[in-house]
Amino acid sequence: MSITWALKPEDVARIRFAFSPMWELVASLRTLQQPARQSMHLPWLKAVRPRLAGLDLSELFALVPPSGYLADFITPPPDTPIPDFATELDRVRSTDPERARTEAAIVAGTDRAVIERFLADPAAGVARVADALEEYWETCFAEFWPRVYALLERDVLRRSRELAQGGARQLFDGLDPAVTWTGERLLIDRPWCASGGLHGDGLVLVPSAFYWPSVAVMSAPYQSMLVYPVQGVGTLWEQGPPPAPGALAALIGSSRARILLAIGEPATTSALASRMALTPGAVSQHLGVLKAGGLAVGMRVGKQVVYRRTLAGDMLTAGSS
Repeated sequence: MSITWALKPEDVARIRFAFSPMWELVASLRTLQQPARQSMHLPWLKAVRPRLAGLDLSELFALVPPSGYLADFITPPPDTPIPDFATELDRVRSTDPERARTEAAIVAGTDRAVIERFLADPAAGVARVADALEEYWETCFAEFWPRVYALLERDVLRRSRELAQGGARQLFDGLDPAVTWTGERLLIDRPWCASGGLHGDGLVLVPSAFYWPSVAVMSAPYQSMLVYPVQGVGTLWEQGPPPAPGALAALIGSSRARILLAIGEPATTSALASRMALTPGAVSQHLGVLKAGGLAVGMRVGKQVVYRRTLAGDMLTAGSS
């Protein structure tokens, strides 16, 4: 069984990438319910389990069961490339109660009493769900978001480059085995059948660490969205970057060597600062030295500047990364 989306040329032209803190937060609810499904997230689970006793997640678990359909209003497709959690939470709070009721009614959760309570007063239910999401975020997720953010950002930069260099075919060929591009249609291997075209607003591609290794889709009445598993998820909970090789560190300094190795994949100053446990100012200073030495170059992607190695930087790090 599969979903078939017909993409017109204007849809292909309007493909864009984004990532969503709300999507990751909601997907992590399934990780809590089925830890064995995603053993790579065990370090996060170990860190947050002691904090769960003070939270009431029963309504969230009912609307986001371990498998199958989850209520779409909890995961609105991102409307900007890098949305912040507060903005996405506001969108959840402003959900039309009747839309929320319709979606909650088709969730195949096991706790029907909780679902029935939601259905009885969906406006109050939406408010409770938003409050629960906010408390869960602050208690279990906010401090880990910079690490997840950096992984998703690297994936988006890599995929954007593939789209620019090889077009839609190269992009979709490497996205996930469940996704097939025929040149006119996008086939998505999912446990239900559906077909049709997009509804005039293009397609948003969203990498996910906590929904890994699955794909997910959303469409009308929402923005058409395809969630795919992020690359490199196995490195997410590693304790910082590897130490810089001795010879390279001795040549240009340990911090600069680590940064030079890291920008084998394009990255922003803020992402590098988070990964390297350095201040953004320190990273910016080191990047300035690497740029002046011809080892790195900055390029603008939307409103951000990302940095990557030059050919000279690649040659200097050859055998070190």
